[in-house]
Amino acid sequence: MKKEFFNLYNHDFIRASVAVPEIRVADPSFNAEQTVALMEQAVERHALLAVFPELGLSGYSCEDLFHQQALLDGCRQALRVVLEASARLPIISVVGVPLQVNGLLFNCAVIIYKRKVLGVAPKTYLPNYREYYEMRQFTPADASPWTTIDLLGQRYVPFGNRLIFQVENIPDCRFYVEICEDLWAPIPPSSYAALAGAT
Repeated sequence: MKKEFFNLYNHDFIRASVAVPEIRVADPSFNAEQTVALMEQAVERHALLAVFPELGLSGYSCEDLFHQQALLDGCRQALRVVLEASARLPIISVVGVPLQVNGLLFNCAVIIYKRKVLGVAPKTYLPNYREYYEMRQFTPADASPWTTIDLLGQRYVPFGNRLIFQVENIPDCRFYVEICEDLWAPIPPSSYAALAGAT
């Protein structure tokens, strides 16, 4: 079978969409609408993967509002909206959201595909200098004793900073998710992921 030369997937590339929606701080409903709109655009542009901002469903600068249950509940509902929309959108989406797990709050990237949560990657290295004081709000990934969680009606969703995702029908595409400060650590978690097979 002859492969089409101009198909970038035949040359071991993928099309990823770096999606930067308009975000309103502490307005998860609006942010979910913007996220879904960009997922739709990414599908129109034949992207395999859409990557959204850190804490994109809440807004990064909520500060002490992250301790308000109303905001956290709103973020879960917004995540549900994105999850439901993914049923009709053939794209893997990485969405930033604060998630409360058994009383601890994590800064997470939720990986979604076809109405399924494939996994949740919490941030490992929390900045605590200058204008950043995430340790005041969030728990680092390594402090979590859980490797699975229940989320939006799905049981045993993989949870942690060691998750590698294999893309269907593209055997050489295995990706890992890390969040912001994780990349700037002396040995970023992605270094270990690459050694474990992430491409």
